[in-house]
Amino acid sequence: MKVLLYTEGLEYISKSGVGRAIKHQMEALKLAGVEYTLDVNDDYDIVHINTYGMKSYLLAKEAKKKGKKVVYHAHSTEEDFRNSFVFSNQLSGMFKKWLIKCYRLGDCLVTPTPYSKRLLEGYNINRPIYAVSNGIDLKFFKRDDALGQEFRKKYGFKKNDKVIMAIGLLIERKGIIDFVELASRLPQYKFIWFGDTPSYLIPPKIKKAMKAKNDNLIFAGYVPREVIRSAFSGSDLYLFPTHEETEGIVLLESLALKQKALISDIPVFEDWVEDGKNVYKAKNIDDFKCKIVDILEGKLPDLTKAGYEVAKARDLKYIGKQLKEIYEGLLNNKE
Repeated sequence: MKVLLYTEGLEYISKSGVGRAIKHQMEALKLAGVEYTLDVNDDYDIVHINTYGMKSYLLAKEAKKKGKKVVYHAHSTEEDFRNSFVFSNQLSGMFKKWLIKCYRLGDCLVTPTPYSKRLLEGYNINRPIYAVSNGIDLKFFKRDDALGQEFRKKYGFKKNDKVIMAIGLLIERKGIIDFVELASRLPQYKFIWFGDTPSYLIPPKIKKAMKAKNDNLIFAGYVPREVIRSAFSGSDLYLFPTHEETEGIVLLESLALKQKALISDIPVFEDWVEDGKNVYKAKNIDDFKCKIVDILEGKLPDLTKAGYEVAKARDLKYIGKQLKEIYEGLLNNKE
């Protein structure tokens, strides 16, 4: 069995969550002993498609004609396309129709969570859908307090500063406006946001929010995952005020690095993380503000050990096994 892992325009999405998910797939298949290729000219039995551009669509059609099996990875939905880039809301209906057209070319779909699976089932795609986490590389994402100190020194944080970090594209859906507002309401803490987006894709309201003159707020731009690892090791709280996700790989990274996490109380997180057990959740900005203070001032219990168990269950070695089972099921049905 040989799998073609296909990602259209990888160089453009490599900095995104989808880009990290592709790298996770490669590592997961290695761990599961599944042979794979990235070369469309290689021979293969199954094509696993991660994107939904025209090249991806045509490759899926060509594979079907050749009798190959097609796995379409549903990283995206209409719901998480909205409130992202300029004109995303106006285009979301067309985007959904295109997604359905692409996804129907799959013999099955893989999507990261039970929540995104439920959304896709509502699209009437009429294909088997499997919920498989994007997973986490526990060998890389290990807490390192020395690296944490380097992070604090690099960004000018003092020993007694309490640092709140967030990661994401500069889009409304990620909760960046709320993050800026919280920094304004909580001047006693330091806030830092990692992530970037091309300027022409950033909506005006986001640009306006980012111009807020908060002395306690840093926009650090895109940084490699090594810096993210050090930031998790050196900050005091990971804040994830997102409005919509299909999973949220960064949350897994925070849990793997045993960082305290405060996330939005939204449906995508209902099935796999529990408020007050392995993370804390907030329903609105006032709730975020209160829980930030309670967490950082030690008024709420530390949940990092339980959070780590969530990440541990999504180690890439388990993800590889799940993908292998899906591939083998497709080939057995073919036979």
